[in-house]
Amino acid sequence: MKRRMWAGILFVLPAMVLFVIFKFTPAVMAIIMAFQEYDIWGIKWVGFENFKEIFTWPDFYIALKNTALYTAIIVPKNIFIALILASILMKLRPKFQSIYRAAYYLPTVTAHVVIALIWGWLLNASFGPVNAFLQKLGLQPVPWLVDPNIAMWSIILTDLVIAPGSGVILYMAAMSSIPKSYYEAAELDGASEFVKWWKITVPLVRPTTLYLAISYTIVAMSIFDKIYVLTGGGPGNATVTMVYLIYNTAFRDFNYGQASALSVVFFAIAVVISIFQFRRLSQSFEFGG
Repeated sequence: MKRRMWAGILFVLPAMVLFVIFKFTPAVMAIIMAFQEYDIWGIKWVGFENFKEIFTWPDFYIALKNTALYTAIIVPKNIFIALILASILMKLRPKFQSIYRAAYYLPTVTAHVVIALIWGWLLNASFGPVNAFLQKLGLQPVPWLVDPNIAMWSIILTDLVIAPGSGVILYMAAMSSIPKSYYEAAELDGASEFVKWWKITVPLVRPTTLYLAISYTIVAMSIFDKIYVLTGGGPGNATVTMVYLIYNTAFRDFNYGQASALSVVFFAIAVVISIFQFRRLSQSFEFGG
């Protein structure tokens, strides 16, 4: 038994060492740096001054608003679309299910920067194909990424039209494990297809919904690559988000202490939201809705 235990420890040890070096240690250092000030004279302990400073920035509240807006729209959309697509695909033959699973999942392994570059070309205000199509219809071109009033909505649009491949895969896996006897019993009671889906499928895939809600929220709140490629936080600061503000504070302004304080605040917000989602959806598992 001890030999098996030590064998397991040795197998896990390399991954644990890498985690400590590249994940845990930087996280601890960021927390420490949040209470320090870095300048050409060295490092100085400033306590909560960095936190007090960032809460006076107008850009902080703009970034918070943009991040909240993006997350509030994209996360429900991803969960809803993934659930609907998975429910439809489960009606197909296994061969066609495999084809569609591969088709939906393929974009998730494509570099996000490449996808963002393609969207930048599509939505270009001067020569983009989208505006060219609108002009052929007799409509005026839209300044998708250069108008402060619609730039953030344009970035949201680039995600609204994309199917969440990973969610589709996970929902299909969850649905395939639901016993068919549940649906057969519902049919004997005269339940319609929608009633079976709403009363059987949706409740029984709630553990997957919980996982997707938390993971999609964290991913949405961490949006950076599209902002960096498409708008650079502009025009002005209309599309700046929390992670992009952290990046600018650290690597453009070289305020590492304030960037670390922003990171700590961002982490705290993500934790609070995740705990809230977990408790709400866990209650749904326990009480059935």
